[in-house]
Amino acid sequence: MGTEIAEASGTGEVFWIDSPGHRRWLARDALRSLDFFRPTIRDDGGFHTLDVDGTRLASGVQELHTTTRLVHSFALGHLAGVPDCAGVIDAGMRYLVQGHRDADFEGYLWARNGASIVDDRKLAYGHVFVLLAASSALMAGHPEADALILDATSNLDRHFWEEGPGLFADEWTREWLPFSDYRGLNANMHGVEALLAAFEATGHEVYLERAGRILDFFMGRIAPQHGWRLPEHYHADWTVDPSYSGNPMFRPAGTTPGHSFELSRLALQHWDLAGRPHSSAPDAARRVTMQALADGWDDARGGGIVYTLDHDGTPAIRDRYWWPVTEAIGAIASLIKLDRTAEDEAWYRRLWTFADAHFVDHANGGWFHEIDGGGRPTATQFTGKPDIYHALQADLFPLAPGLSQQAAGLPKLTEVAA
Repeated sequence: MGTEIAEASGTGEVFWIDSPGHRRWLARDALRSLDFFRPTIRDDGGFHTLDVDGTRLASGVQELHTTTRLVHSFALGHLAGVPDCAGVIDAGMRYLVQGHRDADFEGYLWARNGASIVDDRKLAYGHVFVLLAASSALMAGHPEADALILDATSNLDRHFWEEGPGLFADEWTREWLPFSDYRGLNANMHGVEALLAAFEATGHEVYLERAGRILDFFMGRIAPQHGWRLPEHYHADWTVDPSYSGNPMFRPAGTTPGHSFELSRLALQHWDLAGRPHSSAPDAARRVTMQALADGWDDARGGGIVYTLDHDGTPAIRDRYWWPVTEAIGAIASLIKLDRTAEDEAWYRRLWTFADAHFVDHANGGWFHEIDGGGRPTATQFTGKPDIYHALQADLFPLAPGLSQQAAGLPKLTEVAA
């Protein structure tokens, strides 16, 4: 590991996203990931969680974001011409309706275990992923996707969208009663992702307009006010809550470099879909991305990106996970598509070389989710490989030709990999 991607990609003046060798490497990694996760379907509905070697783990808990991300990911695989993706898409679409959907109060339950409800909260984070899954399934031609888009949109409209600020609220009880006044970046960032996918799938302008309002707030107002960093947590009036410290894994204090990369890429996608108007979007995306790299890249341990930062950019939680690296790859790939520069290419190669050496599982497929201080795979927060979504998109974004409509523009992976 470590030299494989460089040998496949070549050196010299060619940008890696233009290199047939690098593109072949990306396609092969994507195909290995899809092969690894294809056996995840449960006989009784939903999906198994897989261990690092692909063994099915005993836990039967099925969380909403896992279901939706598998549907989205295998829909992308289908759009990229990969055979045998339909079974995962069908299983996930079926479980969204028969498992996660709340027949008594509408909306989507966060977690189930068979017939038992494990977590009955109604979260914006989960509901926007339902919209993302449905939109990707529609682009892949699934016959039930239209109905799921309508239902997800209806729930987001009635319970989460706040027209005044133009942002999504976060959470309700099962019966749609308030239990907190928390507001956050994460659900809104993935809300942008879902809204843009819904616009690409349906052409309905409301999705593009709402994504733009969210981006205006975070990228146009918050980022410039905070040194091009993005605070994670907010009060009900959408003022920053600098003292908030929730779950250290899912709502850590401070800022998260991985989210800066993700929102920057989405800002460029929105700008492209909107017709590339004269605006500050490309400059803001570059500033936010480069600030996150400057703050988060862990030179002292040979690379990788620390999980969280204090509000001044000082590393806080220094754990290194796979997904911030994948999102940095997506952001830098988007910047390279916009304007090929030596600085961006250097970062692109650095990120992929590190990922290849430390996160990509060349033996089994998929990516390891965490590395220790010495750069070796470890498991302190995640069991096995619960997620294909981040790593697959890191492979696919550079292969797509543009900043937007990437699902429609994906090449045939089997042909690129040959």
